[in-house]
Amino acid sequence: MAHPEFGARVLDDAQIAHFVEHGFVRLDHAFSSALADEARAILWRDLGCDPSDPASWTKPVNRLGMYSDAPFVAAANTPRLHSAFDQLVGAGRWLPCRAMGTFPVRFPSPEDPGDAGWHVDVSFGFDDPDFMNWRVNLASKGRALLMLFLFSDVGEDDAPTRIRAGSHRDIARQLAPAGEAGLSLRDLAADGFASSAGRDEVLATGEAGTVYLCHPFLVHSAQPHRGMTPRFMAQPPLLPREPLRLDREDAAYSPVETAIRRAL
Repeated sequence: MAHPEFGARVLDDAQIAHFVEHGFVRLDHAFSSALADEARAILWRDLGCDPSDPASWTKPVNRLGMYSDAPFVAAANTPRLHSAFDQLVGAGRWLPCRAMGTFPVRFPSPEDPGDAGWHVDVSFGFDDPDFMNWRVNLASKGRALLMLFLFSDVGEDDAPTRIRAGSHRDIARQLAPAGEAGLSLRDLAADGFASSAGRDEVLATGEAGTVYLCHPFLVHSAQPHRGMTPRFMAQPPLLPREPLRLDREDAAYSPVETAIRRAL
């Protein structure tokens, strides 16, 4: 199923069950290596350093801005990905991704990158200048999925994102009493995400073209780069076309919604 038609079933029952239980599913060959190559060429151009000269890689992480160039949009909108979105979020319940978001390009370095703490990606309240006040609620307002797009090969030493498998359930239970207002990142981080500290840790490794489709409440973290080759990964949200609903009359719950309901 390397190139299914739109609407084809990409994820099998076991993968859907894994998403509900563990909060993520790995989709190999989600976009082509050729698109990854094109995108990396644009990113190297904007980095202002030499891909063949490690001496020019002077920072542990270099953040690049929003990207909506053709290779990025194409990578986010393959038939394979669209079909997976339908299966996880529900057909007609999500918006096509038109920008890849920022790129934290990670370079091999002994320095602490300074951004390797556990967190969840908040999804609303962005008008507050203090990002620690940005918020998330039980309906995951503003975000249908967290996505990790690998634009380079990522091995265990190449600063793969760390994932606490099943932590989306811990966050759902923490958010439930807060209602529509939800909790801020400061609220959630107050105890260092202790509720998920005992969860198994998974590394988001894979070849360029791999995408991890994650529940929006999944606890994850960056880490230092101990390998040899810079890591190119984007973390855009999949935006919802309509809010998540945990009380559907027709009981047509998506896996994202089902995971929350089971957690509660």
